[in-house]
Amino acid sequence: MLIVKKFGGSSVANKERIFNVARRCIEDYKAGNDVVVVLSAMGDTTDELLALADTINPRAKKREIDMLLTTGEQVSVSLMAMAMQSLDVPAVSLNAFQVRMHSTSRYGNARFKRVETERILHELDSRKIVIVTGFQGVNKYEDITTLGRGGSDTTAVALAAALHADRCEIYTDVDGVYTADPRIVKNARKIDMITYDEMLELASLGARVLHNRSVEMAKKYNVELVVRSSLNRSEGTVVKEAKGMEKLLVTGVAADKNTARISVIGVEDKPGIAFRIFDTLAKNNINVDIILQSVGREGTKDISFTVASDDLEAAIRNLRENQERLTIQDITWNEDVAKLSVVGAGMMSNPGVAAKMFEALYNSRININMISTSEIRITVLVPEKDIDKAMNAVHDGFALAD
Repeated sequence: MLIVKKFGGSSVANKERIFNVARRCIEDYKAGNDVVVVLSAMGDTTDELLALADTINPRAKKREIDMLLTTGEQVSVSLMAMAMQSLDVPAVSLNAFQVRMHSTSRYGNARFKRVETERILHELDSRKIVIVTGFQGVNKYEDITTLGRGGSDTTAVALAAALHADRCEIYTDVDGVYTADPRIVKNARKIDMITYDEMLELASLGARVLHNRSVEMAKKYNVELVVRSSLNRSEGTVVKEAKGMEKLLVTGVAADKNTARISVIGVEDKPGIAFRIFDTLAKNNINVDIILQSVGREGTKDISFTVASDDLEAAIRNLRENQERLTIQDITWNEDVAKLSVVGAGMMSNPGVAAKMFEALYNSRININMISTSEIRITVLVPEKDIDKAMNAVHDGFALAD
């Protein structure tokens, strides 16, 4: 059996935790399995390196930032190999260049193109545990790239897919996927099993257990995921295809505070204007989420939409630079908002989910600014100050703790 195991930064934050992870991996190895381990940088290393870079050059090129950040994972994998070797188990650490994990050239947010398996298979044939750096790839110029936040999850899934692994285990500091963030909703319950689509929605909407790109890849290549804690032995949550699974009305609630609302006022009410606005943002790699268009009046209309807070400044700048071409009379924005979402595959066949969500928010006197829906998701924009109260109200409204 071939098992890929990914451990996040908190799981390898110090010597004791490194040895804890080493022993867990060795258990599977001694049971006769082939084991590939993917590691993030230790603890807060990535944040510390970014802060250090900022003191040297606040406008450093992304290529150089990637060169710097990828040292964090190299420290983790080399120390892990040393730990396993000290326990008399053969292990080898490899970086993305040694594995040949080919990526696009978008520094800071690259995507995998293909993964070569020859080196890893050679080491596994020698009965070694193979430890690979997460979060990084190599582009066509042979430069190191990073995959963006949560990229180590994507590395693990990419390796599991390329190696046709029997299992891909994602270890974190929580023991699975919960119906809501247990730090905010005290009676949140661990979910035993969840579909790829539900997990993808939750991951995209602020649930920080799995990176959404890793879930996309797992679904595409049918890699079954298990999310579990590195700090205890609980079973965790299985993420898999929906076949034969009972479709729950609502599986979970997610909140995302990294949100800002932008309104473009008084644009011409004619075909092509909305396209031009969102095309301008897309060309600058700015993702738009909820969109609301007002009814036209006197030949004009208003369009409101949400972007990530990190993209707000760039979005405003791009809209202002193109204000005349886009026929925008005024631009307003609000950073004091947050997204609240309910997700569940059972929504498709059960009417009344939106009404129940809105009732829960009404009973808690929380105002809704915008609404967006998909087949298995309802998202609302609410004042940021109310987001924790809203999350608890909706969680209780759907009785998810039961």
